[in-house]
Amino acid sequence: MELDARKRTILDAIIRTYLSTGEPVGSRTISKYTDLNLSSATIRNEMSDLEEMGYILQPHTSAGRIPSDKGYRFYVDNLVSEKTQQVTTLNSLMIAKTSRMEEILKLVVRMLANNTQYTTMISSPSYKGNKVKFIQLSKLNPRQLLNVVVIDGNIVKNHIIDLNEEIDEETVLKLNLLLNTRLNGLTLADINLGLISNIKEEAGIHTEIVNEVLDTIAEVIRAETDEDMKIYTSGATNIFRYPELADGERAAQLISALEEKDSLAGFLDDANTDETGIQVYIGEESPVETMKDCSVVTATYDLGDGLQGTIGIIGPKRMDYERVMDNLKTVRATLNDVFKKNPGIADEKGRDE
Repeated sequence: MELDARKRTILDAIIRTYLSTGEPVGSRTISKYTDLNLSSATIRNEMSDLEEMGYILQPHTSAGRIPSDKGYRFYVDNLVSEKTQQVTTLNSLMIAKTSRMEEILKLVVRMLANNTQYTTMISSPSYKGNKVKFIQLSKLNPRQLLNVVVIDGNIVKNHIIDLNEEIDEETVLKLNLLLNTRLNGLTLADINLGLISNIKEEAGIHTEIVNEVLDTIAEVIRAETDEDMKIYTSGATNIFRYPELADGERAAQLISALEEKDSLAGFLDDANTDETGIQVYIGEESPVETMKDCSVVTATYDLGDGLQGTIGIIGPKRMDYERVMDNLKTVRATLNDVFKKNPGIADEKGRDE
């Protein structure tokens, strides 16, 4: 009898769980780790078939099952085949310029979840380097200015500034000159506190106008970034592998957090990486409240010209940090290299989903 898809999934879950815990595996445990939505009774029946076929053993009555030599052989042979197929599929997707960004990112996040046995997420690439192209202040009336901000891609934001006192044309001209001289060609990251302080000092009593312009710049750049960004996740049920995360309320909160794509987008967008491109958040360091019992490791991938995305892996604080970082570095390097060689894929910017 050949193994059908259901038996393969259950056998895979039994072996992976046994490798992780070293304890016989029961049907209730398997029901948590698979996406088959099967009852424990149905899983027990499938496990009985797998035992009869020689893939698993029951050490003693009423115990769970453990893999047999035949089960391990099946797992290893299929693991090698699966990894080879994944790499082949990933390479073919990346190399074909017509490939959809969505397909690649979903494949990457699934591979990471399988390889690490943790929960994974990845953001689609978005522009982190949108630059200010032009700022124009114009008088609407003595107590109002029209503030027009233009960033890369000719994205325009109009905003009316209410004034506490009247302002003359000469002052408006000087403010336009000051703001354009100091801010044109800069990204949001380039506009630091020191620069802002200098601009305000030169603006004198008109610092509130400078504040309004800076707020408009930040709003339009962030809005463009958020519009482009999509989040893909995988391996949510891997949470149940770790007792410290698997109790009902904690697990529910974590899974809920993974479904709240807005909070994940904010986290991944704000993730700072060191010179290696890796950042580790341990426990309370996580900006997401429901991840305070976890560790989160992130990496930024760079497709060039300011087009960047972030990969994240979520697991217990006792996660295998070395293995996680190795996986992230490999995926990051692959994405950086292949997308730069095949810019047609990157040009999609994840907008065709």
